[in-house]
Amino acid sequence: MADAIRIVVLDGDETGQELLEQSLRVLDGELLELPVEFERFDLSLENRRSSQNAVVHEAAAAMRTAGLGLKAATVTPEGRDDVGSPNRIVREGIDGKVIVRTGRRLPGVAPHSGVYYPISVVRMAVGDAYGAQQWREGDAGGPDEVACRTERITRSTCHAVAEYAFRTAETMGARVYGGPKWTVSPVYEGMLKEEMDAAAARHPGVDYQPVLIDATYAGLLSGATDKTLVIPALNRDGDCLSDMVLPLFGSIAGAESVLLAFDSDYEMTCAMAEAPHGTAPALLGKDIANPLAMILACGAVMHHAAGRHGEACETASRAIYEAALETVAGGVRTPDLGGSAGTTEFTSAVVERIRTKLDVWATLA
Repeated sequence: MADAIRIVVLDGDETGQELLEQSLRVLDGELLELPVEFERFDLSLENRRSSQNAVVHEAAAAMRTAGLGLKAATVTPEGRDDVGSPNRIVREGIDGKVIVRTGRRLPGVAPHSGVYYPISVVRMAVGDAYGAQQWREGDAGGPDEVACRTERITRSTCHAVAEYAFRTAETMGARVYGGPKWTVSPVYEGMLKEEMDAAAARHPGVDYQPVLIDATYAGLLSGATDKTLVIPALNRDGDCLSDMVLPLFGSIAGAESVLLAFDSDYEMTCAMAEAPHGTAPALLGKDIANPLAMILACGAVMHHAAGRHGEACETASRAIYEAALETVAGGVRTPDLGGSAGTTEFTSAVVERIRTKLDVWATLA
């Protein structure tokens, strides 16, 4: 019997958890005819508080061993003395370097600004503005009070972002576009630009167009999208970019987010997929939130499982991706995409399409 495909599942909060539970239906072992096993960790705000984030560290350790993870959206409390976001702990715990979010056209949904080709944002997963040391000086509340922070990035993370961006561009036949504000910050942001230039030299066949971050935003709305794009970015720049890029294709819930860790040769060692959106508390319990991003995240997990568990995982991944997008194309859409389908209805339609696809493919094979 084939080794079990062990996926570490990180439960979350509010609508994020509801969408996770729905998406797990497409990873059912009987549906995919694969030995899928879940190892679950409760990352709800209540449990993070009661464990003082110990459960987050445990989940990261398990994911590092399994090599595969699926995470629900979680609440980040505002208090500075609270448990904060689990995302940084998870990313550091698996030594994650890169987050990839790819906006793609949804069949039957009109994109904005004439954007039709896919756009992948490849951003740093750690460092930069997130986790920076922060402090204030001077009289609190006074006009001369100063807020300061010390940010840092590493050469290894810059290398991982640049190298993965160019490898992705080779696979997709894309242009590597954009970059940091290296003219204003040649020492700090210039490090990423140096690694982008070095990666361009290693991959001479890739179309390379470095553009300052502000011009990158403008270009996405004014003609640069005449080809598939891969945009390497600093952590905060990439966070902001992906929140703009994904809605260009109709909804921020229309694409998955994947955190990647690498070995010393920059081969993938761990992949954790999730939706790029938050917990949507206003939609809690209404069965109307769009599960597409979480379903596509399941497809991404199976894609990355193929390296360890074989071609059957890639077949399952393709079935999940195609079934999800064909469901949208067939007019079964949630309200954010102009439809009237609920969360459960949409997921059920995807499940049925997966079942049909795998049955037909088995017959043809």
